[in-house]
This record gives sequence, structure tokens and C-alpha cells, in this order.
Amino acid sequence: MLALKITQIGNSMGVILPKEALARLKVEKGDSLFLSETPNGLALTPYDPALEEQLEAGREFMREFRDTFHALAK
Repeated sequence: MLALKITQIGNSMGVILPKEALARLKVEKGDSLFLSETPNGLALTPYDPALEEQLEAGREFMREFRDTFHALAK
């Protein structure tokens, strides 16, 4: 667990992420991070949760019409 301190950054407030955290998130300067609420609290992730929902909807669509896609692939 890492303890982060809130600091003033211009007119905003923020935290500085240590190198170890950036490495584990596999992000670097200029990348985007997403803060989302989960049943266990807040989660910081490099993956867009909205995109994950769209991908899951696409997977469900493909499962539903699997036979059709298979026929079209012939």
C-alpha cells in the first residue's frame, strides 16, 4: 500500500504518483488514467470503464449471433 499526500498543483489539488505505481499501471507522462467507483471504494486504472462496457456489449452481440457470423464467414 502506498500513502499519497494531496498537494497544490496550480489552482488544483492532486497527488504525485511514485515511479513504482506508474510502472505497475504501465503508464507514463501524457497517458490518461480513469478514477471509478467500485464496491470496494475508488479505483485508478489506465482502462476506460466505458470502453469496457462497449466491448462487453459487442462480445454479447457476437455470442448471440455466433451462427450468423459463422455462416457469413464461409
